[in-house]
Amino acid sequence: MTPLTKKMFRDLWHHRGQMISIAAVVATAIMTVLSMRGVYESLVTSRDAYYETSKFPDVWVQLERAPESLRKQIAEIPGVASVDTRVSFLATINLDQIEKPASGLFVSIDNPDAMLGRLHLRSGRFVRKWDRDKVMLSEKFAITNSFEEGDSIEVVINGQLRAMEVVGVAISPEHMYIVPPGSFFPDNEAFGIVWMGRQTLSALDNMESAFSEAVLTLQAGAVEEQVKADLDELLKPYGGRGSYGRPMQISHQYLENELKQNKTMGTAIPAVFLAVVAFLLNIVLRRLISTQRQEIAVLKAFGYSNADIGRFYFQFSLVAVLVGALVGLFVGVWLGDVMIEMYKEFFVFPNLQYKLSGSLLFFALLVSILAATVGALGGVRNAVPLPPAEAMRPQAPARFHPGIFERMGLGTYLSAATRMVLRNIERRPMKSILSALGVSFSVAILIIGLFMFDGVEYMMNLQFNVAQREDISISFNRPLTPDVELDILRIPGVAVAEPFRMVPARFHSGHLKKEAGITGRSVAHELQRIITADGDIIPLPLSGIVISKFMADHLQVRRGDRVSVEILEGRRPWREVEIVEVVEDFMGVSAYMEIGQLHRLVGGARSVSGANVKVALGQQEKVSRTLSDLPAVAGVASPRSTYEIFQKQMSEGLFIGIFFLIGFSSVIAVSVIYNGARISLSERGRELASLRVLGFSKREVAVLLFAEQGIITFLAIPIGWYIGYLLSQAIALSLITESYRIPLMINFDTYVYAAGITLIAAIGSSWLVRRRLDRYDLISVLKTRD
Repeated sequence: MTPLTKKMFRDLWHHRGQMISIAAVVATAIMTVLSMRGVYESLVTSRDAYYETSKFPDVWVQLERAPESLRKQIAEIPGVASVDTRVSFLATINLDQIEKPASGLFVSIDNPDAMLGRLHLRSGRFVRKWDRDKVMLSEKFAITNSFEEGDSIEVVINGQLRAMEVVGVAISPEHMYIVPPGSFFPDNEAFGIVWMGRQTLSALDNMESAFSEAVLTLQAGAVEEQVKADLDELLKPYGGRGSYGRPMQISHQYLENELKQNKTMGTAIPAVFLAVVAFLLNIVLRRLISTQRQEIAVLKAFGYSNADIGRFYFQFSLVAVLVGALVGLFVGVWLGDVMIEMYKEFFVFPNLQYKLSGSLLFFALLVSILAATVGALGGVRNAVPLPPAEAMRPQAPARFHPGIFERMGLGTYLSAATRMVLRNIERRPMKSILSALGVSFSVAILIIGLFMFDGVEYMMNLQFNVAQREDISISFNRPLTPDVELDILRIPGVAVAEPFRMVPARFHSGHLKKEAGITGRSVAHELQRIITADGDIIPLPLSGIVISKFMADHLQVRRGDRVSVEILEGRRPWREVEIVEVVEDFMGVSAYMEIGQLHRLVGGARSVSGANVKVALGQQEKVSRTLSDLPAVAGVASPRSTYEIFQKQMSEGLFIGIFFLIGFSSVIAVSVIYNGARISLSERGRELASLRVLGFSKREVAVLLFAEQGIITFLAIPIGWYIGYLLSQAIALSLITESYRIPLMINFDTYVYAAGITLIAAIGSSWLVRRRLDRYDLISVLKTRD
């Protein structure tokens, strides 16, 4: 072992507290990179493998009814590789064990081995094309309701009550994330996928030798937009509702949104930690080198070159980084496994495991070493050029001058201790600014983590307590006449019924286009309202159309512009309408019209797609079951139930999220404040010891030391609030998706919470330094080195 190596280990031991704090920050940075980005890579790898092995479709289209002979014409469309047709529809499931009505998406199966979107069998067997009254269930639905092979399940299809035997449980790449129609969150208790043999399901839905849905895979190099245009033209006479690709497929869309969020957070949070690593190493090495000037001179006098000295201090900083990286590796892999288990609660894969790639590990180590290099550079740059003769002399004392308070004439009003603290802060402005910036990052970490909970809570509260005021939302399995409102009102317990019409459409503005549903309602309706991001209610206009800001931005239009609307049902007319209002909302892509105007736009007979219902107090369960038994009702949803599911999932995720955020924030706060206090103690050791000799108590000396850190911490908190706000704003913009837009909403208690955690961490780190201060040997400290 070389003399420099021995010296390095001695210095590491002497500064072990500071090195441990730096290693902790490095470990946290590595941990977040390996867990968040590792989970992202694991999800992407598992998704791609699952899509490939299951022949995941590229294009989907729903329609009213088309003869099976049309399948050959679809396959002949240029660019189409393979076609699969099926029958699918929503129907009611009778479950006595739950209070709310249940429903399912019923999908036909021809040949399980040849189908696109091939099922992955979890238990039992596949249902066969000719099987009568046999079904397979989606895994989450089966597990939640304790269904096993051989059990019986009652379903209501077109008014017919049928008892079906469960023969298997499966998962599908098209339904990795299963949400009921009109909802945003899974409800595994009340909604699932039901697969049946093609012959039986077709007979129940009057679809013999016909299909209501087609899925396609495309050839390599095929132009998807052209294929979809040709497909829509072919299916126009058969009630085609507009084809769509993977980006619009619900399950794929939710998964992509989650991947985007994970990737963004997995980049932003580690970047903050690595910046703190560079800052801490810089101030620690600068202080270490300033106290080792004479040692550096001796080393140079004995023949060590500038390169040797520089290499020594780089290695010194690298040890803390490598130790932190090793700890971060093990903790990051463990945390990655934990996060993968959490994702399994929402997304269903055949085999989802956390896998750490060598490239990600190399990247994490590389950026950590780069951060250490940047941090060490400033200190090493001070050590290398020192001539031995100059380094042998003590560092020249700094030139001080009266502080701003003295120049303002306020010094006489301040105590001696206060003046000492303020002078020390002012005389080292760069150190004070950097220390405050480091502490502010700990506040910012909490802000950017908690703002997402605040934003989502605000978004859901607006959606389910302000916009959606109905108790029950009904969807029909076919268009009905508006007179159905009277039939619903005759049901005991129903207080208000407001029918609506949903029409699929494609909006065109020049070369830009966007698909979205148009909701038609009466201007007198009150159960569902159009609201802005601030919660203001927008009245439904008698003419023109109201669209969401997301669609307006995509089409590059604004209020007063006109857009072309292609209706994707019936005779598929093209119309031009005026945009009378653009509303900033948070969920989906929306468009609203007065229902009478929508009828005229679409043409044909007036019809409604569903209804929103308000019921008498205590009658919701009874009314829901009555409605679900009606032959024309495809599904019954409860916004209140959806909101309760969200709150449950939110509370579980909030606890875990806050736990890690507190840990992350505390690591930064303790590291920065502890290092700042230790450096101040080293720099002012003789001064503080002299005060003890002059009669100051340990408590009074500690106040002088920690008051400086306290002022810096209190100044850092509002800076951290502002940095956190800016970072939250950037993250919110990066997370904008078609499914949802998280609003930049930061509650007051989030700011208080972030400040409180930082102050607690500051108190803890001050306690650690106070213990060292109390053990100070006054004689050894006061000995001169001159």
